[in-house]
Amino acid sequence: MTAQFTRDPCGCVLRTVNQLSTIHGLRSDGNVRMFSGSIVALVTPMESDGTISFAELGRLIDFHVDQGTDALVIAGTTGESATLEHDEHIELVARSCEFAAGRIPIIAGTGSNATAQTLRLSIAVDKLGVAGLLIVTPYYNKPTQHGMTVHFTRIADAVSVPLILYNVPGRTAVDLLPETVIELARHDNICGVKEATADLDRVATIRAGAGDHFDLLSGDDATCCEFMLRGGDGVISVTANVAPQAMHELCAAARAGLREEAERIDAALQPLHNELFLESNPIPVKWAVNRMGLMSAGIRLPLTELSSAHHASVLAAMDRARVAHE
Repeated sequence: MTAQFTRDPCGCVLRTVNQLSTIHGLRSDGNVRMFSGSIVALVTPMESDGTISFAELGRLIDFHVDQGTDALVIAGTTGESATLEHDEHIELVARSCEFAAGRIPIIAGTGSNATAQTLRLSIAVDKLGVAGLLIVTPYYNKPTQHGMTVHFTRIADAVSVPLILYNVPGRTAVDLLPETVIELARHDNICGVKEATADLDRVATIRAGAGDHFDLLSGDDATCCEFMLRGGDGVISVTANVAPQAMHELCAAARAGLREEAERIDAALQPLHNELFLESNPIPVKWAVNRMGLMSAGIRLPLTELSSAHHASVLAAMDRARVAHE
């Protein structure tokens, strides 16, 4: 079923209760999630010279709509945001919204290590039709918890669409602590967090402090099943680039509390969860999506194509997940 969504005057995604129960589902306490389920951290298709292939981008978005993906993150870590120029970053988000045409929510990654730069980019995409913004903690600078609180608050105050905080210490060298997330959750325009620490104890801690309205999204495919079984709302996934339908079904089962079913699906996906990180993301996943025949093999320096030493293991993981490939 194709997911249609609308917005309230503030730009927030609205769905009918029937759509939510069918597509995303309701929490057991009856609270509707703004963002939940299987959210794909979409790769950015590129030609061999690194030019963005917008034709292939359109086909990828069609593919994910057909496969039941619940939302797409454009220009996140997996989308190679770190090597996108300012204007092409905006164009990438704009074209994604055009291709999506209301069939699936688009979440734009607009974070950087500078508050002023993040503000410029966030304001630029705010009116393009995005459903929300994914904002990574400032990397390299290593700000304090107070500095990050001010950073996220400034951005949330400046835009109309809701923010998802993005905590990934392995990439940024800074950890947005649960108490800081809980403080930021009080802001009316901060709706959730992507927690990529694999610390499953944070689910209960953040839920207790931030409340049931706050979306808890895993950023770690390998532990996302248990994350959702413990009360998380979904995952922003790399694996879902390659096995979107299975990831959608995993999220539905886990969020419904069907442990046996969720773990059965997850067991077939675990090799992908692991092999897609044999080299820095998105090197392996772009190679895998290329082998699926969905896009060209282009990737931007300083990232390079997957080493041939890893080809067999990635293909074996795709076979285990029943993903067709060349």
